[in-house]
Amino acid sequence: QVQLVESGGGSVQSGGSLRLSCAASGYPYSIYNMAWFRRSPEKEREGVAGIARDGSTNYADSVKGRFTISQDNTKDTLYLQMNSLIPEDTGMYYCAAGAFPGFPWWLLLPSKYNHWGQGTQVTVSS
Repeated sequence: QVQLVESGGGSVQSGGSLRLSCAASGYPYSIYNMAWFRRSPEKEREGVAGIARDGSTNYADSVKGRFTISQDNTKDTLYLQMNSLIPEDTGMYYCAAGAFPGFPWWLLLPSKYNHWGQGTQVTVSS
């Protein structure tokens, strides 16, 4: 059974940094595309960053230059380094896994993913 467990969320001030982690288990990690999504009371679930099996990435325009998605295949772990955080980044962050052709424009579509974690909360204060 696929399991995704996020960690690393917290409360920071504007301009601060956080690194989220997503530990995967129960399946061959390397065959899946992975992504981070977020949801807040003001916004519907949106794709933040995705990474395909071949290592190519895609980011939401709102986080480009500030967030970096990466993975450690030896540890079956996905990361999201978030720098220069702003209050608009506040939300529940989820990692997701999906087996589909890793076209960049698909990486940020929630409908492509069929495995989700429980989420970790990120709160950025001004």
